[in-house]
Amino acid sequence: MNAIIYVFSGTGNTMRICSLYQEEFERQGVATTLYPVRSDMSDLPDPNAFDHVGFAYPIHAFNAPKIMLTLAKKLKPVSGKAFFILKSSGEPLKINNVSSLRFVGILKKKGYVFKSEYHYVMPYNMIFRHTDREAVKMWETAKALCPIEAREVLCGAEHKLPRVFLGRLFAWLLRIEQIAMRVNGRFFRVKADKCVLCRKCEKACPVGNIRIDEKGRFSFGKNCLMCARCSFFCPTDAFKIGILNGWRVNGAYPLEGGESKELPTQENKHEWYCKKAYARYFAAAKEKIEKHSGDL
Repeated sequence: MNAIIYVFSGTGNTMRICSLYQEEFERQGVATTLYPVRSDMSDLPDPNAFDHVGFAYPIHAFNAPKIMLTLAKKLKPVSGKAFFILKSSGEPLKINNVSSLRFVGILKKKGYVFKSEYHYVMPYNMIFRHTDREAVKMWETAKALCPIEAREVLCGAEHKLPRVFLGRLFAWLLRIEQIAMRVNGRFFRVKADKCVLCRKCEKACPVGNIRIDEKGRFSFGKNCLMCARCSFFCPTDAFKIGILNGWRVNGAYPLEGGESKELPTQENKHEWYCKKAYARYFAAAKEKIEKHSGDL
């Protein structure tokens, strides 16, 4: 048995989730390939060569990123191939459930069968910075939950997220983000007094939108996805990201080491934000984890 997960991951949250699935799949004897999605899709693996097929992405404005829609259009037609979806976002709002509608619609027309989808809350890479304790809690929850749900996928369990009233219309309206971000990406700027020309941003951009010439001058194209990989991982915080600069988050979260690690006490300036939704998410996750605690 084998499996593939086509993964688009901006700053690594979605890839972390997929790595947990890969670990559990392989623990269950299923050889698993994680295929990183970039703009060059000339080497796309054939889904027909795999027993289990998954797609994973971070939610962008309550939609799948444009690059995932392009992927869906490029994949070969199949006959009745089941697939699952893994997605991540910084907040557990129900409106995130609509993010897969367009993506699923494209694949269904090609003969794919939508089987299940799972949504995981991971720390923001834009909008605002979660506290380290919040970020670790999200990651520790995912580490306990993903193996359970990975086994559900392997068993062929159907898992659909609840529909949202007017969700399809809402998702369609917010798809304007895909055009707006291409425009906004052209207004990125790099502070010359901070940049050390490490070129990490140029090498990491999944769509090749950043160019640095021999004199160290930056130019930005029209293909930006606003994945935030360049600004988030900039070692000197040199980026300005256009009209969204007020939402810029810089620097990786200290996720590894778990809840046992000493973490600084930080003021939570956004404690009010989606407070009930976070509480429901963690309560539901805890209930499921405890229910399956003897399965491993």
